[in-house]
Amino acid sequence: MSEINLLESVTAFLQRSHGHYINGVSILGQENETFPVVNPATGETIATVNQGGETEVNQAMQAASAAFHGVWAETSPMERGNCLNRLADLLLKNSEELAQLESLCSGKPIQLSRMLDVGASADYLRYFAGWSSKISGETLDVSLPSFKGEKYTAFTRREPIGVVVGIVPWNFSIMIAIWKLGAALTSGCTVVLKPSEYTPLTMLRVAELAKEAGIPDGVINVVNGLGARIGSSLIAHPLCDKVTFTGSVPTGMIVGKSALEQGLKHTTLELGGKNAAAFLSDMTVEKIVDGILEAGYVYQGQICAAAERFYIPSVHMEAVLALLSERLSAMKIGSPLDESTEMGPLANKEHYEKTLSLFEKARQEGSEIVYGGHALERKGFFVMPTVIRANSAEDTLMKEETFGPIGTFLSYDDEEELIAMMNATPFGLSASLWTNDLGKAMRMTSRIEAGILWINMHTFLDPAVPFGGVKSSGMGREFGSAFIEHYTELKSVIMRY
Repeated sequence: MSEINLLESVTAFLQRSHGHYINGVSILGQENETFPVVNPATGETIATVNQGGETEVNQAMQAASAAFHGVWAETSPMERGNCLNRLADLLLKNSEELAQLESLCSGKPIQLSRMLDVGASADYLRYFAGWSSKISGETLDVSLPSFKGEKYTAFTRREPIGVVVGIVPWNFSIMIAIWKLGAALTSGCTVVLKPSEYTPLTMLRVAELAKEAGIPDGVINVVNGLGARIGSSLIAHPLCDKVTFTGSVPTGMIVGKSALEQGLKHTTLELGGKNAAAFLSDMTVEKIVDGILEAGYVYQGQICAAAERFYIPSVHMEAVLALLSERLSAMKIGSPLDESTEMGPLANKEHYEKTLSLFEKARQEGSEIVYGGHALERKGFFVMPTVIRANSAEDTLMKEETFGPIGTFLSYDDEEELIAMMNATPFGLSASLWTNDLGKAMRMTSRIEAGILWINMHTFLDPAVPFGGVKSSGMGREFGSAFIEHYTELKSVIMRY
C-alpha cells in the first residue's frame, strides 16, 4: 500500500513560522535561536521552531495566572466541561490533520496516531468534562463542646491549585498533553504546556482549536524550547503552583527536586521504568507470543508502560522465542504514513543512537540476540524489532529502561522465584500477568509491586482507571477520580453559630 497524501492543511501548517501560543495568540517570541523538527522516517527537517526564553516563560505564566484568577474563575463548572466537550468535537473534526502531524513528528504509524493521539484524546476530554460539575467536598459533624448553647458544623471544599506547568514527552505529544490540560481545566486550573523539542508542533495546533472551542485566552498556553532551559524556568517561576511531568526517571527526579526546592510545589510524576510481563505455564505458546507482541512492540516499544522484561516458563522458552522471531520477521517495517505499516522508526536520532548502544552492550555482556539487534540500512531512524535472551537478572537490558522495540527474556521454573524477579527493580510503573487460572492471578496480584497490573492484557488504559507508578516510577495518579486530589487543595471550614 502506498503512502497517504498529506492534507493541504498539513503542508500549509508545516510551512508556517512556529514559536509559542500565549494568551490566545500564536507568537514567535523574542529569541532569534531556532531548532529543527525532524521527520524520523527520513531524517529530514520538516519545520523550524523558535526557541523560547525568559520573556516567553514570563508572558505565559502571567497569562495563565490572570486567567486563573479572572475569566476561568468566573466560568461555571458546567461551562468548563462544555468547553472540553467542544474541544473534543474539534479534535475529531480535524483528526486527520492532527494524526498526520503526529506521525510526521514522532514516527508513530498513522493508524495509531488516528486511534490513540486523536481518538483516545477526545475520549479523555469527554471523561474529564463529565467531572467538571461533580468535584465536591463534604459536610462534617464535629465534636467540639458547647459552653453556652452554641453549635458547630464543618464542611470541606475542593479548590483549584492554580497555574499548572505540564511537561510533555515526545511519544504521545497530543494525548499526554490532553491528560494534563483536561485534568487541570476541569478542576478550575489553567495550564502552561511545554512540549518535547522533538514533537513541538501538534499542541500549537490543538491550542488554536481550544480557542475555537471557546476556551478563554490565557487558560491554555504553550512554550516551546529545549527541555532543561524552558522546563527549569517554568518550574522556578513564582506563579507556578503545580508541575505535572511525564518522562524518564532521572529527569523526573530532577523535576521533583526542583519543584520541592522552589516552594514545595505540587507534583505529579509519571516516570516509566522497567516493566515486567510474566506468563504462567498454563498459557499456550501461541497465546504467550500474542501477549508479548501486545505488551512490548506496539509503537516500537516507545510507550512508558510497555513491557521490557519477559518471564517465560522454561518448558515454553525455546518454542516462544522461535515463534516470536517468526512473527517479528513478518512484521512490515516502513513509513509511518503507510497505512499497512506495523512498525515505524524510532522517534529521534538521540534515541536511535541510544538503542544501538544497548544492542552493543548486550553483545559485550554475552547476551544472546535471538532476533534483530541492528539498524536497518535506510534513511531515517529504523531499527529491527529485537529479541534478547538474558544470561541473568543482572544483565543491563534486564535492568535499564530501553524504551524501544527490545524484549529481553528470562526463563523461570518456580512461581515464588517469578514474583521475586518481577519485584527486584527500583521501578514500579506497570506489570502484566498472563494465565488462565484467575484464582492464582488474584492471589498474586497483591504481591506484585506496580502502580497498574494487567491480567491477560497489557498497555491498555481507560480514563476511569487511575494510572501512575510506585517506587521510582513516580508519584501521584492520573485519571479516575484520583486526579482530583492532585489538581485541587482541600480547604476545611468550621462554623460556630
